[in-house]
Amino acid sequence: MTVATDNPLLSLGFEIPFDRIRSEHVEPAVRALLEDARARLAALVATPGPRTYENTLGALEAVTERLDRAMNVVSHLESTATTPELRAAYNAVQPEVSEFLSGIALNEGVYGALKTFAATPEAAALTGPRRRFFTKTLDDFRRSGAELDPAGKKRLSEIDVELATLTLRFSQNVLDATNAFEFVVEDPARLAGLPPSAVEAARQSAEDKGVKGYRFTLQAPSYIPVLTYLDDASVRERFYRAFNTRATEGEHDNRPLIARVLELRREKAKLLGYKDFADLVLEDRMAKTGAEARRFVGTLRARTEPVFEREKEELAAFRRELEGPDAPPIAPWDVSYYAEKLRRARYDFDDEALRPYFPLDRVVSGLFEIAHRLYGVRIEPWQDAPTWHRSVRAYRLIEADGAQSAAFYLDFAPREQKRDGAWMHGLVTGVPQAGPGEDARHLEVLAGSFTPPVGGRPALLNHREVETLFHEFGHMMHHASSRVPIRSLAGTNVAWDFVELPSQIMENWCWEREALDLFARHHETGAPIPDDLLQRMRAARTFRAGAATMRQLGFAEIDLALHVDWTPERGDAVEFAREVMSRYSPVPLPEGYAMLAGFSHLFANPVGYAAGYYSYKWAEVLDADAFSRFQQEGLFSRQVGDAFRSQILALGDTQDPMDLYKSFRGREPTLDALLQRSGLA
Repeated sequence: MTVATDNPLLSLGFEIPFDRIRSEHVEPAVRALLEDARARLAALVATPGPRTYENTLGALEAVTERLDRAMNVVSHLESTATTPELRAAYNAVQPEVSEFLSGIALNEGVYGALKTFAATPEAAALTGPRRRFFTKTLDDFRRSGAELDPAGKKRLSEIDVELATLTLRFSQNVLDATNAFEFVVEDPARLAGLPPSAVEAARQSAEDKGVKGYRFTLQAPSYIPVLTYLDDASVRERFYRAFNTRATEGEHDNRPLIARVLELRREKAKLLGYKDFADLVLEDRMAKTGAEARRFVGTLRARTEPVFEREKEELAAFRRELEGPDAPPIAPWDVSYYAEKLRRARYDFDDEALRPYFPLDRVVSGLFEIAHRLYGVRIEPWQDAPTWHRSVRAYRLIEADGAQSAAFYLDFAPREQKRDGAWMHGLVTGVPQAGPGEDARHLEVLAGSFTPPVGGRPALLNHREVETLFHEFGHMMHHASSRVPIRSLAGTNVAWDFVELPSQIMENWCWEREALDLFARHHETGAPIPDDLLQRMRAARTFRAGAATMRQLGFAEIDLALHVDWTPERGDAVEFAREVMSRYSPVPLPEGYAMLAGFSHLFANPVGYAAGYYSYKWAEVLDADAFSRFQQEGLFSRQVGDAFRSQILALGDTQDPMDLYKSFRGREPTLDALLQRSGLA
């Protein structure tokens, strides 16, 4: 196939020319890179002479390198700067790429080469990362169907292609359904209760759209203030119902996709000899089995339930206090509203009071300073880096010895062309000692939809947004710190119930005076957060911790129940999930509650967090326990920071994650630190 040589996706290096990549480049480039990958795979199989690590595993690593990099860039753009043309191009190539990738493990020649190499003295003598890579590769091939008969392999390949197509459509439906909703108000009296920042953002949104009044959407910076502060319960109800029935209508209806994805995942697990999909995906994670993940969720639930029950009664009693003994029961769209009022009454604390102390630029510079103190790195602007949107900023990560180890982009502006939420995306994973001419630097994106600047003021974040920014930066440092010589084991390519440790541990610095003073400064006066406000903020940290924990455990249980228990005979999957979640909800859920149709963690990726949502809480146990070492030895201890970076961040998946954790902490983790921090002890 001849492809124009000026197609930037064909020659991607470390610096990606985002200003030159167009939707029309996608299909020809990906098809050419697929041809290249197929040729490399054929060459691996046809290698003459004895099998060695380099001509077998080394060659296997190289097969998809160029294709992976191009698809990484395209999927990133589809998440942050999509257009109808880009979406169509991505949808066109994605099934073919998925079919090729899932077919590698089904290639008898490749599996034969691996087994031949396994019988050599060189294979027997492998140690360290190479030994782990070889063992994991054989396990992955087996879990991917290498030992199936031809009919089984054909069916597995069909399942993988269909899953890739369905989950991509799920993700796009959520984005389209989210964007389809808007609520415009002309009378400012209807906005009673909303903080000025939310009112001003809504006014700016309306102005940007050329409409009168105030415009609200289902994107987090708009939706959350409505549910938390707006006095008008009918509008809160409208937003709640709209958000929790996203992607359930017309061409964006995800419900049929959910049922089909679950059926395919169950069929795949059975085909590969597993009891259910949870056991299939958890075999190489820390939990190992669905039963163990459920035991963990059940243990935490038992510790949380007494606090949760007390909180439910407290909130109902508080409403009766405000509105009299005949006050109606609390509805789902009332929970955040009355919880915020109770928090203010109990702690004299309003989260909005913190917003002036968190101007985005200062938060970012403070975060960079914390990274410098912990790890000795310096972060400086990367001038003239091509980007996909004018609001995106780029930076270089410089090590203590002056060498650049990574670069990254920050993309924080909400846009309709960008999916909701926050995430870190590793675009390029560098490999040290990869050979002459090879670039060992890493490249990442931190993306999120944070409160934008309005009314001539800088972007002012709330504390939860600050935590989210620190969280994603933790993922970035994990990727950027990798010193692993094998790409498949490098960076964030670790067990999914371990990958949140480096991100969640960073959130702890958002609560410590010594760290906050580096960035939490009033945007007009430069004053730090006053002591009394900080004390109230910290006292309120464990407010309704039972409800927050139960909410996360509910999502984890929905996930496991769908991937262990659910079958079509159990009825509609969305209704099944509503019944599960109702046992974890502080109030009865309404008929038609369909949060599952927008649950991208489970259904926007062929695997993603499917059967793995519990890992957020699992990693919270790890992060609370690991952070206690910083608390004991110094919040900015370079010795502890260097140990965390060298013993966990830098090593990727080169060792069992529990061994990595024990090397840093000196023992296995316990629940104690998390229960203490959450007020559940």
